[in-house]
Amino acid sequence: MFEIHDVAYKDILHVKHLTIKKGNVTSIVGQSGSGKTTLLRLLNRIISYDQGEILFHGQPLHRVDPIALRRQVVMLPQNPAIYNGNIRDNLLIGLKFSEKPMVADDSLYKILKLMKLKKELKENTDKLSGGEKQRVALGRILLMEPEVLLLDEPSSALDESTEQLIIEVLVQYTKSNGKTMVMVTHSKKIAGQFSDEIVEIIKDQPVNQREGV
Repeated sequence: MFEIHDVAYKDILHVKHLTIKKGNVTSIVGQSGSGKTTLLRLLNRIISYDQGEILFHGQPLHRVDPIALRRQVVMLPQNPAIYNGNIRDNLLIGLKFSEKPMVADDSLYKILKLMKLKKELKENTDKLSGGEKQRVALGRILLMEPEVLLLDEPSSALDESTEQLIIEVLVQYTKSNGKTMVMVTHSKKIAGQFSDEIVEIIKDQPVNQREGV
């Protein structure tokens, strides 16, 4: 799906060779500041690399319309935006931004159930905890049904038991719907348990596919 060849971004990240396969769950691990988030941002053109080439389905990434790309390859940052309003508004806003059809409340409640959130759609988001807000943001992404999920520490605000449940849900969703997931995680335990491949980024060292597990 993605092929990365000799890509560099400033002095932050240098990827010699990396292939991210369609249908896989790929975890990106490494110390803080090593370039994990930078890699995700490169994959949906939030930032542009200084050298090398990234291919998406065999097409050079810089030739893909960035808006069209971000409807297929959706990134959820570590601290996702939560907008003023209720849970319904926040779930639907991703569909609105990507110009996709709105869905009925029953679909929204299914997403809340999937995210282990026993909440009403009319509840204001300012009453939610950090972990609950993170799960609302994850639900928003799933409603958009992207081809690729780019998730930056998707369980960072969750306790350990909830983290296990939510990552399991995300992986099951990815596999059962023919999606691809690339996840930055601080947890080598989570990476080892759920990933088809693990790529470790070591600060100031080029990333090579051989470092994947």
